[in-house]
Amino acid sequence: MLVGVPKEIKDNEFRVGIVPSTVRELAEKHHQVIVETAAGVGAGLQDGDYKAAGALIVPDADAVYGEAELVVKVKEPLAVERKKLRRNQILFAYLHLAPDREQALDLMQSGVTAIAYETVTGPRGTLPLLTPMSEVAGRMAPHVGARCLEKENGGRGVLLGGVPGVSPASVIILGGGVAGANAALIASGMCADVAVLDRNPEALRRIATCFDGRVRTLFSTRDVIEVLCRRADLVIATVLVPGAMAPKLILRETVKAMKPGAVIVDVSIDQGGCAETSRATTHSHPTYVVDDVVHYCVTNMPGAVARTSTFALSNVTTSFVLALADKGWRVALQEDVHLRAGLNVHDGRVTHRAVADALGLAYETAENAIAQ
Repeated sequence: MLVGVPKEIKDNEFRVGIVPSTVRELAEKHHQVIVETAAGVGAGLQDGDYKAAGALIVPDADAVYGEAELVVKVKEPLAVERKKLRRNQILFAYLHLAPDREQALDLMQSGVTAIAYETVTGPRGTLPLLTPMSEVAGRMAPHVGARCLEKENGGRGVLLGGVPGVSPASVIILGGGVAGANAALIASGMCADVAVLDRNPEALRRIATCFDGRVRTLFSTRDVIEVLCRRADLVIATVLVPGAMAPKLILRETVKAMKPGAVIVDVSIDQGGCAETSRATTHSHPTYVVDDVVHYCVTNMPGAVARTSTFALSNVTTSFVLALADKGWRVALQEDVHLRAGLNVHDGRVTHRAVADALGLAYETAENAIAQ
């Protein structure tokens, strides 16, 4: 199979879809890989690294999209990229379609077979291709929140860890999953006063055990969220419903009642965000202010640490890329129910129920799509 790797063009997105070691594995199985020139430079990977592994370097994205049978990306294709997609082509990337109707409609019109990293499942109900980026974003969230709390960035002028004689910042984390647990790890390590909210008692027990009392846990209700957000210096929202829109847990009225200069870091913004006041931002313009509350809602947070993120992502995607190349998408998905859960769009039809429900579009099962 001919596998193509374009250079990412989303704002300040420096990750790349495939690393040279994956190219070598594909080449050893007699697959051809074409990589757009400078695609890996932002992650410290040079064209020569890809050539040495067996890839062919092509001059532009047109060459990748025009020739590749399987396109492996990191982030969702932007409008200019979607125009290059074609029927019978396989797209493997983060898509986050629930809040992005325009992208979904374009993918449907193109006829492409689109497999989303974020809905591929694991044997224990996990999301293995989302996990490493959730780890990265979770660990970044307290750092970016701490910067936003600085006065020059519009924040309250509060040091996350405080100093002897002065209280640390109050950090509230919504969601005790992968991103939330990693946010708690870093925030508590920075000596903040940390509380994690979740509706899953097992998640709360896991957090309580892991942090040995250094992080408070509370069962999440509307009342608890409203009270704690109003007291918080930093709120980190990480709640995820696979494939669906993130629940709006922070109401506009709650934001209005928060402390002036408080910060919301909405890690869930890829799926629409957990605050009613959240809207997608970029690394170039990462924050905005609503009712004196600083909002950080960058949709590709891990792109800021591109080298770490690229290798972390490659560690979990390589086996699926090899399966798609070796077997073709139809057989690969027939044989692997977990990869099949990643199929979001095929030949003009939405094949993931949560995506279809979020966008109000007709749904067809992945099994039916594969059988045709």
